[in-house]
Amino acid sequence: MKSNHWFSHSKSVLSYLRAATAVTLFSAAAAMAFVATRDPLVNVGSPPSPFSQNKQNEPAIAVDASHNNVLVAGANDNIDLEACNAGDPTTCPFTPGVGTSGVYFSFNSGASWTQPKYQGYTARTCVGPAACAPSTPPTPATSSNAGIGSIGTLPGYVHAGLVSGGDPALAFGPKPGADGTFSWANGSRLYYANLASNFPQPAKNEEAFNGLFAVVVSRIDGPAATGLTSAIVANQANWMAPVVASKQSSTTFSDKEQIWADNASSSPFFGTVYVCFAQFRSKASHENNANAPAPLTALVSHDGGTTWSSNQLVPAGTSPNSNNASGFGISGCTVRTDSHGVAYIFGEKFAQGPPLPTHSEHVMFKSTDGGKSWSKSASVQQVVDPCFYIDPVIGRCVEDGIAGARNDLAASPSVDIANNAPTGIGATNEIVDAWVDGSGGLNNEHVLVSYSTNGGATWSAPTAIENTGPPRDRGYYAAPALSPNGTDLYVVYNAYLTTFQNDTSSSRILEGIVKHATIGAGGAPTGWTEILRSPPGDPRGSSQNGLTAEFLGDYVYAAATNTYGAAVWNDVRNAADCPAIDAWRASLRAGVPLTRPVPCQSPATTFGNSDIFSFP
Repeated sequence: MKSNHWFSHSKSVLSYLRAATAVTLFSAAAAMAFVATRDPLVNVGSPPSPFSQNKQNEPAIAVDASHNNVLVAGANDNIDLEACNAGDPTTCPFTPGVGTSGVYFSFNSGASWTQPKYQGYTARTCVGPAACAPSTPPTPATSSNAGIGSIGTLPGYVHAGLVSGGDPALAFGPKPGADGTFSWANGSRLYYANLASNFPQPAKNEEAFNGLFAVVVSRIDGPAATGLTSAIVANQANWMAPVVASKQSSTTFSDKEQIWADNASSSPFFGTVYVCFAQFRSKASHENNANAPAPLTALVSHDGGTTWSSNQLVPAGTSPNSNNASGFGISGCTVRTDSHGVAYIFGEKFAQGPPLPTHSEHVMFKSTDGGKSWSKSASVQQVVDPCFYIDPVIGRCVEDGIAGARNDLAASPSVDIANNAPTGIGATNEIVDAWVDGSGGLNNEHVLVSYSTNGGATWSAPTAIENTGPPRDRGYYAAPALSPNGTDLYVVYNAYLTTFQNDTSSSRILEGIVKHATIGAGGAPTGWTEILRSPPGDPRGSSQNGLTAEFLGDYVYAAATNTYGAAVWNDVRNAADCPAIDAWRASLRAGVPLTRPVPCQSPATTFGNSDIFSFP
C-alpha cells in the first residue's frame, strides 16, 4: 500500500475534504432512516426516483451468532450517485469518487431495518442541472457534481483514498481482546468486505493500492452485552478504517469476494477470518483472453482483520480444458467453517462455451490449519449453467429474455454449514449447497439442493425444490441457510415466472421466494414449504447504468438462527417499465439503433427502482 505517502501529500484533494468536514465526520448524531412492514424493505434510505439513485441490487446478509436479534445487510447501492438528469441524461455514468456499498441494520430479528446516514463523498443532492452545487469545491480530479455530504454507504473510504465499489459480503465473529485472544465475552465484530477502487487523484503515486479493484474490509464492534445497537452504528467514528486485504499489482482486478469469521468457540482457530475471491490479472482481460490468469485466492486474518495473508488456491493460468486445475476460471465462491475449525471454500470451475449450455463443476478446498495451507480441489457437483442465450449487446448470459439481466453466476455454489455457533458444542456440521441449474433446459431451470454429512467426502443427489406451476418458477439465483443446530434449512431464490422473451415489449415477472425444510434422518431436508413469495415485479424496469440492459446483480443471500431464518433478494415490485428504453434496447439488438432516449424520470415514474426486500 501507498497509504502513508497518500495521506502525507500536502496538495491532496482529501487534505481539503478532511479539514472541511472534521467537525461533522465523527458526529454521533447521524440520523437514521426507518420503516417497518411484513416483508420489509431493507434499503430504506433510497428514493423511489430518480434513476440511478433508486437502484439497489446484489444483497448479502449476516446474523450475529451471539446476539440473534442483530442482522446486517449490504447491497450495491447507487443512493449517493448523481441522478441521470444532472448532466447528459442519456449517459447515466457512475459519479467518479462516489461509493456504492450500502449498509443496513436490523435490531429486531429482521422485522424492520435502518440505514445510517454518514458523512462522505457524495453527489446525492445532484438531481438536476440546477441542483448540482457540491458542498465542498471540486478539484480537477473529482466530479464537479460531488463533495462531502450525507451518504448511505460505508464510511471512511474517501478519507483512506478509496471508493467503495459494492459486491458486499458480511460476517460476524468474536471481538479480540487487548491480548489478541478472541472471545464472545469481548463482544462481537462485524466484517464487511467489498470491492474498492482508488479515489480519483491528480497524481498516480497518490493511489492507495495498485490495480483496478481490491478487496477491502471494514469493521465495527458491538459490546458483549448488546452487540451492535442503533447508537453504535449511527456514530461513524465507531467504524475502523477500511483495510486493503488483497495483494495487488498494477494489472489486478479482484472480484466476487465472500467473507466468513470462524464463529464457533469450539474451534482451535476461533476468530480467524477468511475471504475467498477471484483475482483477475492482465488488466481484467479474462473475458477477451481465455489464457489470462484468474486464480481463486484465499485471504486469512488472525488478528481481527488488521493484517491479511494470501494463498493462491489454483495455478494462475486458465485453459479451455476444464479438466485442469483452473478450468476456464473459478469464481462465485463461498467460504465457511465447521465446529472443529475446518475451513471450506467452494467455487464454480467454469467450462468454456459455446456450445450452450456449458457444463461446469462445483469444487471444494479445505484447510485444517487455520488457512495456512489448503487441499487440492475436490469435485462436489457437476452442474449445467442456465445459459442458453448470450445477449449480443452486453456479451453476457441472460435468462428472462433479450436485454435481460445477466445470470453468469447462477449455477455457482452457495453453501452453509451447521456448526452450532456460538459454542459449536454438539454441531452436526452438515453442509448444504444450493444453486440454479440448467439441466432441465430453457424455461425449465431448477433450484437444486445437495447436502453432505461427512465433511464434503460424499454428497446427496441434487433435489429440485422450485414450484413447478403453473406458472413455473424459473430459478435465477439461490442461497441456503442452516440453523446452527442443524434442524432447519431455509433457501431463498429469485425466479422468473415468464418464459424467455424474444422481444422487450412483452411484460416479464420476477419474484423472491423463501422455502423451509426440516432436516430429517441422515441429514435429508424434508417437508419443503413455501413461507414467503414476494409481490411480482417487471425486471424490465431495472437497468444497467448505461441503460442497455436490465441489471439485478449476481447474488441473493440467507442466514439463520435456531429460531428463525432470514433472507434478502433482488426485488422489482416498485420498478416501472419505460417503453422508450424498451424500444431502444430492442433496436440495439436488431442492429438499427434508435436515438438513445432519456429514461422515464417524471416524479410519478420509478424506472430503475430495484430494491432489496427481506424475510422475515
